Amino acid sequence: MSTIVSLPDQTTATLPKRSYLNDGYGLKSWLLTGDHKRIAILYLISITFFFFIGGFFAGMVRLELLTPPTDLMAADTYNKMFTMHGIVMVFLFLVPSVPATIGNFVLPIMVGAKDLAFPKINLLSWYLYVVGGVMTLAALILGGVDTGWTFTTPLSTHYLNTHVVTAGLAVFVAGFSSIFTGLNFIVTVHRMRAPGMTWFRLPLFVWSHYAASVLMVLGTPVLAITLVLVVLERVIGIGVFDPAKGGDPLLFQHLFWFYSHPAVYIMILPGMGVISEVISTFSRKRVFGYTAVAFSSVAIAVFAFFVWAHHMFIMGISNYSALVFSLLTMLVAVPSAIKIFNWSFTLYKGSITFETPMLYAFGFMGLFTIGGLTGVFLGSMGMDIHLTETYFIVAHFHFVMVGGMLMAFLSGVHFWWPKMTGRMYPEGLSKLAALVTFIGFNLTFFPQFILGYLGMPRRYAAYPPEFQVLNVLSTAGATVLGVGYLLPMLYLTWSLKYGKIAGPNPWQATGLEWQIQSPPITSNFEETPVIDYEAYDYEWLANKTRHEVQTVG
Repeated sequence: MSTIVSLPDQTTATLPKRSYLNDGYGLKSWLLTGDHKRIAILYLISITFFFFIGGFFAGMVRLELLTPPTDLMAADTYNKMFTMHGIVMVFLFLVPSVPATIGNFVLPIMVGAKDLAFPKINLLSWYLYVVGGVMTLAALILGGVDTGWTFTTPLSTHYLNTHVVTAGLAVFVAGFSSIFTGLNFIVTVHRMRAPGMTWFRLPLFVWSHYAASVLMVLGTPVLAITLVLVVLERVIGIGVFDPAKGGDPLLFQHLFWFYSHPAVYIMILPGMGVISEVISTFSRKRVFGYTAVAFSSVAIAVFAFFVWAHHMFIMGISNYSALVFSLLTMLVAVPSAIKIFNWSFTLYKGSITFETPMLYAFGFMGLFTIGGLTGVFLGSMGMDIHLTETYFIVAHFHFVMVGGMLMAFLSGVHFWWPKMTGRMYPEGLSKLAALVTFIGFNLTFFPQFILGYLGMPRRYAAYPPEFQVLNVLSTAGATVLGVGYLLPMLYLTWSLKYGKIAGPNPWQATGLEWQIQSPPITSNFEETPVIDYEAYDYEWLANKTRHEVQTVG
């Protein structure tokens, strides 16, 4: 007979007795774990730590720029501050943020696997990340690096007052963490999908991580080799990049940017996967043009390897090369635009609700669009010559990476937090944090577009007085932005003990991860699932729920 099933009382409900969280309580059980979910939590703690370290360096930079002269720190110290900010944020936060935390946690569950293909390698990747992070902090303690996060030669090979060797080897070690993670994801997606989980039933989150993993595996070794060559030239004097020794300084630029522009997509593709999940869930619709969005991730991964030289328009490459790379830069914007277009059409006539993950997703769409459009300016040779090495570059990069990647990361953390912990967070405070973050971000970085257009160079500790008003606005915005980032850490930590019990599927989403208990058991599934429905099939979910209701009683 039919009956109505009421939700459990959130004030009296309890967490499941069996979960990955209570499968061994000791520190040793965590440090030697092979469970992808525990490794994801270890990554989340480590990455959050380095995020706030990098944020401290950014705060010092903005405080120095409050006034035109160098009155807070010496110019050399300022150089070390922005360099360490870049190294920590790019290599220890942005690159691993979504794949190593959210991806590690939910990707195996999404494809119906009990773990990643290589659990021990997964744990090794975290240890390599930690070693790389410790070596980076050692470089800071020993005196810092002042070459910029790009390790540009001859700054990184000639000047002695900088610990390039330690920092370069730190990035080298952390790079292998990314390679192992990408390899694990690729093999898991190919070999461990549940019965019925065809390629075109995969969530778009998995497609995005698959494409990013290919970039990790193919691109990161190039950066590793480049940094080893810098260290060898610096330590034993071999001539690779130094013209006086028969080297070529332009070679460094080609090698570094061959990795570092694809690295932008290593960072942003997983974030795009998060947005696909969130937009679909909170509009209650299958993602518009699912196949186009899936293949756009693959297209981004392919194009990413053919646009590196747009960083080099003023560095001596031929006009013909510059023209070709300018055209390719315009083309790489197409698959990204497909995603924005299709997400917008997914929202059209959807049953939209404005939970916190959705607010962060809207923030991503707005900020990433601005970042992408300003990238067209930098892909045009005439504009790029004027804007290169100005604060326009800083603003563009942060709109894409911070406005895009970090908003996606926060959207994903809030979306899957109930699954990770079995607890809900205070909705009102989380929505306030999303709003504060969006306002603070725009106040911080939008003035920098104007500063760059007016000609203020980046990486300078002193500047003309006429730029002070915009710099004060930017520093004030950074203060607001810092509050927006601090709030989630506080209320998410609070929710671990005091948050309401979430239940298995608080968002009524269709993904496999939402069909199991929260938090999941160690092996994810009691028995191997069989997939007989399409991704984002809310009609299937409604029928499943209706069937469960009717069979109770």
